[in-house]
Amino acid sequence: MSSSSSSDHKNRRSNFTVISNPNCSCRHLSQLRSQLGPNPFGNLQECLRIRPLGRAAIRRDPPDEVVQCSSCGLAPPRLYACVSCATVSCRAHMASHAAESSHCVMVDVDRAELFCCACEDQVYDRDFDAAVVVAQTNAVTIGIGSASPPENFHKRRRVDYKFWTPDLKERALLAENSRPLPPSQPGDSLSQDSPSASLVSGDSDLPWGLRGLNNLGNTCFMNSVLQALLHTPPLRNFFLSDKHNRFYCQRENKTIITRKTEHNNNKNALLCLACDLDAMFSAVFSGDRIPYSPAKFLYSWWQHASNLASYEQQDAHEFFISMLDGIHEKMQKDKRKPHSQGSGDCCIAHRVFSGILRSDVMCTSCGFTSTTYDPCVDISLDLESNHGGSTKMAFTKSHRSSHDDADSNQNSSVSTLMGCLDRFTRPERLGSEQKFFCQQCQVRQESLKQMSIRKLPLVYCFHIKRFEHSPIRKMSRKIDRYLQFPFSLDMAPYLSSSILRRRYGNRIFSFDGDEEDASSDFSSEFELFAVITHAGKLDAGHYVSYLRLNNHWYKCDDAWITQVNDNTVRAAQGYMMFYVQKTLYYRASQRTGEAGTKENW
Repeated sequence: MSSSSSSDHKNRRSNFTVISNPNCSCRHLSQLRSQLGPNPFGNLQECLRIRPLGRAAIRRDPPDEVVQCSSCGLAPPRLYACVSCATVSCRAHMASHAAESSHCVMVDVDRAELFCCACEDQVYDRDFDAAVVVAQTNAVTIGIGSASPPENFHKRRRVDYKFWTPDLKERALLAENSRPLPPSQPGDSLSQDSPSASLVSGDSDLPWGLRGLNNLGNTCFMNSVLQALLHTPPLRNFFLSDKHNRFYCQRENKTIITRKTEHNNNKNALLCLACDLDAMFSAVFSGDRIPYSPAKFLYSWWQHASNLASYEQQDAHEFFISMLDGIHEKMQKDKRKPHSQGSGDCCIAHRVFSGILRSDVMCTSCGFTSTTYDPCVDISLDLESNHGGSTKMAFTKSHRSSHDDADSNQNSSVSTLMGCLDRFTRPERLGSEQKFFCQQCQVRQESLKQMSIRKLPLVYCFHIKRFEHSPIRKMSRKIDRYLQFPFSLDMAPYLSSSILRRRYGNRIFSFDGDEEDASSDFSSEFELFAVITHAGKLDAGHYVSYLRLNNHWYKCDDAWITQVNDNTVRAAQGYMMFYVQKTLYYRASQRTGEAGTKENW
């Protein structure tokens, strides 16, 4: 949270006790852990069960088990179970139970969260989250290898996913009934003069699937990225089409998930970020308007990126890259298993976000060019320097893009996203200390380097380098300079084919491999659908995301969601921008014997 946030803004959020030691969130919980021994949450399975949507709730089978308050006999929506003795109390009587028995720590059995009656606050414990994961997993997988599964287990289990690939008739129907994301119209959103309409997270006017995310203690960086990913069209369609069924994925590892809970040697084998993301999609698109707590996803990400496991503020871009890496790592392992449900040549993270960059290094002496190709899931762009004079700026006269004329009409002090892309694809003279070995001259020569885009992804993530680290000055700072970004973006000028044509002019040149057709199946027209902003200082800031749904913009500030107008989004200090192709093409599938099918967008 930003240190400059107003008090009423702070009071709207759920309070969480933030501590340096994740295993001891308050002194009462610390005392309880010392009393109950190494497994203080061992009886959690008795209080919780799993719902189809992945939310923990009171176990109601058999009917006489934990259904009402032990003091008043009522069964309100919210009940709390004592961690020490499993006594169930309602909100009105849990304080009296704590006073009589000196049992302060309770479990909200509906939300699977810890509450300290003495502190009168929610508390967080990493081992408790691990116990919740085990309890939920055991509830889902009970009956695997068991002689007598519960009667309702087969009713709750989803059917196995069967692959579907559109045939020619279905592809024609898809093309006929598909349409690009409609461009923003001045009258579609709130008027420019009207204030932002305040929409509480439970408001029925919110679009389907738009749900607040609780801040678990400096986790706004995670919430902002998750909101963008939950509403990334290809990613959303993938998970809501059940193409990564978390129950199926867990059954594939049944030899691991049937282990004893006290064995911790393979505790990370159960963790799958794609499974947690699947559960989150189910919960967010369930229609429930209560803010969702992504604690299970946070725990899994901590296990994947243990170096970032803390309650300190993290970088949203670093989390984005780390999360995609975790999804890719798990799904690639699953693809190598027999009867795997993975489809395509790569995981869903790379199918949606991965593009290919081309790097040309040209010898300034003989003109020999060395070309390399590198995959990327985003593009990091430098903000224009205030003082100019960079090596790239020296070549602006010889390298003009189609956006240069538009940029010249803008104020020179205002940076634009197109200007950043122009500088990214301009030739850059490498210094004398970066000479490369020319295969034609057979000596090290000075060179020019130029980047271009060989293949466009379905969704482009642009990361603006606002955090500057100087090893010479041994200091870091944040660049608060405003950046203009368009709602519609044409990436054609930055493709390798366009760059090479401008480089060689009317001369005939040959592309490497299938360069000219590398993006023939992709549209170069992109539409903005998500913006992540950072407010505050480098070490004390707050992340917020803006989403475009049903042609309206919404501000997602952790658990709170408000509708805003276009100008509010344009004025935001963009840190990460997400663009999706306006038109998604479907390629015909190739069937080769019994090798299966391959589906591509």
